[in-house]
This record gives sequence, C-alpha cells and structure tokens, in this order.
Amino acid sequence: MCSITGVTTLHARAERDAVCDALTVAGPDAPTLCAGWSAFDLAAHLVLRERRLDAMPGISLKPLAAYTDKVQRSLKAEFGFEGLVHAVRTGPTGVYRVVPGFDELVNTMEFFVHTEDIRRAQPDWVPRESSPELEEVLWRRLRAGARLMLRRAPVAVVLHRIGGHGGHGVALGGPKRAPRVEVTGRAGELLLFCFGRQAHARVDLTGEERAANALRSARLGT
Repeated sequence: MCSITGVTTLHARAERDAVCDALTVAGPDAPTLCAGWSAFDLAAHLVLRERRLDAMPGISLKPLAAYTDKVQRSLKAEFGFEGLVHAVRTGPTGVYRVVPGFDELVNTMEFFVHTEDIRRAQPDWVPRESSPELEEVLWRRLRAGARLMLRRAPVAVVLHRIGGHGGHGVALGGPKRAPRVEVTGRAGELLLFCFGRQAHARVDLTGEERAANALRSARLGT
C-alpha cells in the first residue's frame, strides 16, 4: 500500500498499474473506446493530466481544445509510447502527489475507466474481477457524481447497484418528470455506463423501450 502524508492510495496505485499493463499489452496502435484515440493518444492524455496542468482546461472546454491537442501531440513526440507508459506508472506527480488524498480521489475512477477503454475496445474482451473494496470506492464516487454524469440524460434514471459488501444500493439522475429507466449492475459497470460507455457496460435496463433506447444513445459523462 502506498501513502502520501498518511493518506492511503491503494486503489489509485492498483488502477494506475492496471491501465499501464493494459496499454502495454494493447500496444500503441490499438483502438480505444475514446473516439478517435489510439492507445498512444490515451497514454499521452494521462501524462498531460498529471504533468501539463496548463493544458488540462481544454479537455472539457472546446475553445481551449486546440492547445490541449497540440500539447498532447508534443508529449507523444517527446516521450514515445513506452516513455509515456513509464511516466504514468511512476506517478503520481505534481498536485496529485502534494495534496493528500488527491490521487486516490481523482485517479482511481479515471484509471479504472480508461483501463476499460483499452480492454473493451479489443476483440474477445472479458470483464475484470474487481475487488469488493474497489467496488465500494467506485460506488461512492458514482453516487456522489451521478446527477452530474447523468445531467444530459433524456429520461429519469435509477441506478441499482448489485454485489459488494454493501449489497444493493440506489442512485438517481436525469430529469425527474421524464419516463424512468432502471439500470442494474455492479458498481464498475454502472460507472462505465454513466461515463458514456453504455454500449460496453454490462448492465440491465428496465423501462419503456423507447426511453431505454434513448438512454443508451445519450451523451453521458462529465
């Protein structure tokens, strides 16, 4: 277990290794679930998040995206694929290291999702077996952020979590007065669904067919 000023970073460290292992196995040209990105692009994105805070706003703000893309390309040229993977694996760096708990808070979920972005874009993938402890962490993050992730949902959404130490759990999102769709699965699968990976999340949807189809094709995530 790693720690920074006494704050455990067990899950962030494990998921950091998992995403690096997935990148290494897939290779630089492998596709990912991030539209238009290869594994090489995704590796550069992960390094940019930790080492180039000046370029981070463009990840979510379109007017600044051109600068972020430029920095991402420069990182690919500077490090190469293997160098980028090594840079991710040897982290955290910057604010992720000096602010107690920040690595665990932010990167556990980020690395989990991006590991699956690599794995589930490959043929014949199978789900990873997540520990009950990791499922608990992911569920807490999801419950806290469900309304934000589902803010563009065209229907009311009820997330039903199964498995884990806590058993069943419920989280809500989407417009309250719209038709309702129930989404059931393990915490990690629900997280992927709410992050916009609906087509690759192993969940069950219950509700009126038109509403369920609208949710499947909606642009979800932060």
